[in-house]
Amino acid sequence: TTRPVPATTRIGGVLVQLVEIPGLLAGANDDRGGGRALLGVVRAADAIVFCHALDSPRTSLDVIRAEVAAAGIDRPALVAATKSDDAPADALEQLCTTEHLEVVPVSVLDDDSLASLRERMWALTGLVRVHLRRRDDTMADPIALKPPVTVADVAHTIHHEIGDRCSGGRVWGQSVRFDGQRVGRSHLLRDGDHLEVIHARAPAAP
Repeated sequence: TTRPVPATTRIGGVLVQLVEIPGLLAGANDDRGGGRALLGVVRAADAIVFCHALDSPRTSLDVIRAEVAAAGIDRPALVAATKSDDAPADALEQLCTTEHLEVVPVSVLDDDSLASLRERMWALTGLVRVHLRRRDDTMADPIALKPPVTVADVAHTIHHEIGDRCSGGRVWGQSVRFDGQRVGRSHLLRDGDHLEVIHARAPAAP
């Protein structure tokens, strides 16, 4: 990569934009290798995924981490440990024991590792995905909101009138004791919950 390359991916039904940038060089804060512009991209991001090939020297990761820290950028982050399928046996263990961030082993040959990385990247956003469930049991793409997220908050994303008339909902997921539980409008939802909004009918016209 010689310049920032944006792309989008769908994680759990939500579109997320990823921007790959070239590796930062030592002295990036002094604009070596166009580092200031690249650090500007990092500064605008909500989270950071540091990519480190397990068959490369640890110093390459240390340089990047140091330049980001020197720029005063503090974002939720993890380390994607790539080439985990053919790395030396102890490489991953050494990285995990010396790295303060979460380390996620990744191989392009292992679909499960890629799925795990996607979910860990989603966790970095801090957002809550709520799947809207219709009365015919069909579902649309989830809504992503910043926590705390209540039933009323989700209802307002559908339409303000629905949000105002929302009396509660039925929930399937981790925030309730059993699937389909009836809850009030102030009930706090968790990531991955499915919600059917219950609202009072609008008053009939005179």
